[in-house]
Amino acid sequence: MKAAMNTHESRESLSFPTVLTDVAVFLLAGIALIVPSGYSLGAVILMLAGISLLIRWRLPRLTREDWQVVAVLCAYTLVGIAEAWLDGQGSRGMDKPLRFVLAVPALWWVIRYPPRLSAMWAGIAVGGMGAGGWAGWQKLIEGVERAQGHTFVIQFGNLSMLLGVLCLAGLGWAHVQRQYRFLWITLLLIGFLGGMLGSLFSGSRGGWVGFPFVLLVLYRAYGKHLAIWMKLTIVTTLFVGGIAIYLIPQTGVQERVQYAVTDIEKYISGENRSSSLGARFEMWRGASHLIMEKPLTGWGAQGYTQAMQELGEKGVIDSQAAEYGHAHNEFIDAFAKRGLLGLIVLLGLYLVPMRLFARKLKAQDLATRALATAGVLLSVTYIDFGLSQAFLNHNSGVMMYAFMLVVLWGTYVNQKRLAQ
Repeated sequence: MKAAMNTHESRESLSFPTVLTDVAVFLLAGIALIVPSGYSLGAVILMLAGISLLIRWRLPRLTREDWQVVAVLCAYTLVGIAEAWLDGQGSRGMDKPLRFVLAVPALWWVIRYPPRLSAMWAGIAVGGMGAGGWAGWQKLIEGVERAQGHTFVIQFGNLSMLLGVLCLAGLGWAHVQRQYRFLWITLLLIGFLGGMLGSLFSGSRGGWVGFPFVLLVLYRAYGKHLAIWMKLTIVTTLFVGGIAIYLIPQTGVQERVQYAVTDIEKYISGENRSSSLGARFEMWRGASHLIMEKPLTGWGAQGYTQAMQELGEKGVIDSQAAEYGHAHNEFIDAFAKRGLLGLIVLLGLYLVPMRLFARKLKAQDLATRALATAGVLLSVTYIDFGLSQAFLNHNSGVMMYAFMLVVLWGTYVNQKRLAQ
């Protein structure tokens, strides 16, 4: 099986389409956070390559599972376009939803010409290292309060964590490499550390709420293959590392935790409802009012903004919280703006791919298992990020989810065939 995989990669390495896929996939993650809109370059290359397949009518034959991935991408696009049209947002409101359907041609290309696994995992590792290095430079050298790279601070921190987490998923693949195994494991571990540092230096707290679920997925995938001493070492490292990160002032973690506690205390007492967390609580409360009024159809983005401002003027919610254009929660925001159907489609966008990937979390072929783990973690982290931020309201959130999903899925289905 390994020999077949290595032969396949060696043969395909001479193919121009495969080299093109390698470069695009590497760039998608490798420069995502260290170049302005870096997450777009690789995505655009894959999209255009996929459109060329359509023009030449050389589309791959899709399986039932492939169609399910296509379906959730198209469904999210259709609901988003319908909201923009009914709400009078014009073409600007259709921009982000359209990006999900534009990921479908990229999926065609990756299924027909999958990347070499070494190119994909190298890109993810380099992306994690780059994010951590860039964040460290901003925080420790330039002296900024919160590292943000070239995007919004919360987006930067969470996407940095995503890249770091995906590096851990890739360790299963690295472990079975015949050449440079130690180098690959080291590279992915450094990428993981870089991703975590990028998140820490950004001061983004939301991503860490769901980190125990990330560890649970990793344990389900790899836990039974670890010796007792390795499990104890990992737990001890996490515990000691967590304490060290909290106590070192330069990380800013202790300060951010204290802010969170203070925000909650002041919100409960009614002393301050416009703090970082207090404003979120008010936005969620206001959006809940709107959901109860229009649970089926939603308000649309413009209707949501106007209705929230009215709630602020009436004193139902804090006036500052009423000024935000989204609810700082992906699920509440979708429910309030696009109604019950919008919420269902959003859940499908995350849960359908998660279920499909999860079927191979215990695959005997570790390369397949690594891809399955990465696919599950992509959904898990985005669900986590969405609890405190409307992540898909931002270009970076849209591009990284839609195109990382099709890259992982297209690579995964090809690897499954090779492993059989």
